Amino acid sequence: MNTNKIKTINEKTLIVTMDIGKNVHYGYFRAPQHKDITPFPFYNTGHSFDKFWDKLCLFQKKHGLDEVVVGFESTGPYAEPISNYLRKKPVTLVQVNPMHTKRVKELTGNSPSKTDRKDPRVIADIIALGHILTVVVPEGAAAHLRRLSHARERAIKNRTVANNQLQDLVYIIFPELLSIFKASTKTGMYLVKNYSDPDRVLSVGVESVYNIIRKTSRGRFGKDKAKALYHSAKTSVGVREGKESMLFEINHLVSIIEHENEYIENLEKQQVVYLKQIPYSQSIMSIKGLGPVTVAGLIGEVVDFQNFNTIPEIMKIAGLNLFEISSGNHQGRHHISKRGRALIRKLLFFGAMNVVRSGGIMHAKYRKMKANGMPGIKALVAISRKLLRIIFALARDNAEYDMDYNKNHSYKIAA
Repeated sequence: MNTNKIKTINEKTLIVTMDIGKNVHYGYFRAPQHKDITPFPFYNTGHSFDKFWDKLCLFQKKHGLDEVVVGFESTGPYAEPISNYLRKKPVTLVQVNPMHTKRVKELTGNSPSKTDRKDPRVIADIIALGHILTVVVPEGAAAHLRRLSHARERAIKNRTVANNQLQDLVYIIFPELLSIFKASTKTGMYLVKNYSDPDRVLSVGVESVYNIIRKTSRGRFGKDKAKALYHSAKTSVGVREGKESMLFEINHLVSIIEHENEYIENLEKQQVVYLKQIPYSQSIMSIKGLGPVTVAGLIGEVVDFQNFNTIPEIMKIAGLNLFEISSGNHQGRHHISKRGRALIRKLLFFGAMNVVRSGGIMHAKYRKMKANGMPGIKALVAISRKLLRIIFALARDNAEYDMDYNKNHSYKIAA
């Protein structure tokens, strides 16, 4: 979505709102002078969408209206089929913030009640006030990047769940293993997969354990680790009852993790393919510390950096715009709104962690913030905002990052 507010609600505008559901939506039409219809249900099917559109056109013609603004809450995937259908029609698609709906709802009848027939009217009230955002639907390579980034996030979440379950089981059967090797490392995962049973470690002997560890770690770990693991297997306090069943589940969880790792790797390869189709993507990747996964995720969420005219617009969609609560003599502190797309903030935060490392483009700036007493997390958020400014400027001007851009002025710096 774009942060530009719609300012064309007038006496010739038809306001159409939808309360989105999984299978059933509720539609509502409002013409000027409070002429409207009772909210009505329609369904998530092509035939029902056509009937909805025919009804809309008849209402528009009856009242002689020139423009149609269709609005709905930001409700995740359930709105995608109908919004995809309507974006091909001569209408302006807008979204409203669910928080705004909740607050305005309480003003309607002085009641917090939520019903399918009440919500469309509330959404129409918000649209009439102008508190709305235009919907930008990603197309082409940007659409693929968004889908791939979301798929990657889900895969990482699934892998994390499996990892946590795996560590719980290993802790029951061979707790000492996790204190010697981290399950997140290649060597640790190999040992968890093949030697999470202490008896298995004892059966192969300390010399074989050493050779296994040396080979899987490529010489990083040696005899000290092998002896520690073998000794721990001898004195392990792991539970033996039901051991075979736990080993069976451990093998299953390892398979899930391996599958998710392979899937994530393939997703990242696809991201690189579509990233090459975005002309300014190479400009953003010229920033040392931002890799293709981060850049692909940012473009997928923003859709097109070049659609934005000012940095406050892009800050708002990221939820990195600042606000404060002050009253009288009390001067409030600045906080980020967190009302934009959460994945943008996550990607920028991890990107900030990379650019503040020794040799990174923001290392000196970060050190200065910390020296001035700013907490680490807050400093990284501030770096995220600065990073977004640079990304916006590079995408806008199709320029590459220059470490000495303040001196050379090779491109305009985002205000």
